[in-house]
Amino acid sequence: MNFALIGAAGYIAPRHMQAIHDTGNQLLAAVDPHDNVGQLDRYFTQAKFFTEIERFDRYLEKLRRNAAPESRVNYVSICSPNYLHDAHVRLALRVKANAICEKPLVISPWNLDALEELEAESGQRVYTVLQLRSLPTIRKLREQLLQSEERAKPEVSLNYITRRGAWYDVSWKGERSKSGGIAMNIGIHFFDLLLWLFGDVESSFVELHEKRRMAGRLELERANVSWFLSADETDLPKQCVEQNQFAYRSMTLNGEEVEFSNGFTDLHTRVYEEILAGCGTGIADARPAIELVHQISHAEVATGPSTISLESALARSNEPHIQRRRVA
Repeated sequence: MNFALIGAAGYIAPRHMQAIHDTGNQLLAAVDPHDNVGQLDRYFTQAKFFTEIERFDRYLEKLRRNAAPESRVNYVSICSPNYLHDAHVRLALRVKANAICEKPLVISPWNLDALEELEAESGQRVYTVLQLRSLPTIRKLREQLLQSEERAKPEVSLNYITRRGAWYDVSWKGERSKSGGIAMNIGIHFFDLLLWLFGDVESSFVELHEKRRMAGRLELERANVSWFLSADETDLPKQCVEQNQFAYRSMTLNGEEVEFSNGFTDLHTRVYEEILAGCGTGIADARPAIELVHQISHAEVATGPSTISLESALARSNEPHIQRRRVA
């Protein structure tokens, strides 16, 4: 299959390049307004590179109209800033290619409706990267949960803390209108994971909302969830700092740690394998988490007995350091 890639200079683009390479396919063209794309030399030295999206678009359209079928682009991988995903998916469909879009697929849920219509009109598919669903331990856990006859809802705690420097607030990632805010930018795949594992939302409460931190509670069909997100390095647990680790992920189920910290390096390749096999995740799969995170990002902070402080949220994020048995 032939691929093109939008956002080649970004952080996540090398994982897509590797996935295209590892699945035995070819990258014909890439585009990014920045030219720091030396990573292309690792996999695709012959790929054409553009710094202007218009020229990239024109090249793909030229291939669609004039090239032999085996030389046309079949997939466009989208690694651009969140607020451009919608436009770049449309570009892919317009040149009769399938789209493989990084999360979040869109930051405004109503844009999903238009993409569904365009997908149907074009005859192409829109896929999105929800890589945590591909972790073997997570798939095993989901099977266990779906087969469980336990009626009492388990208590789940999800904490994700990652280090982001001062640049974060200056870049598009720190601008809510472009990233969707912290819950959308760094939390979307974790909220997707929660819904995939534990079912539909019954109620949602936001208990802490700052530019770099959010916390809240979810009552889901099959679990009650406490969650905490942070992009502030001062929130990292002491043991992470001592081990020079820049991110902390933890999910507990009734006090037992769920192992999903390992196996992240090749997840994009697994996602591509599933897409090429015709069973990747699409618009309908992405919708529940996007709608939930949009609602969370615009919700008022809850007041009353359930409201938590930053200190209690941080304490909750440190709870998993207690020695526990692992689930899955």
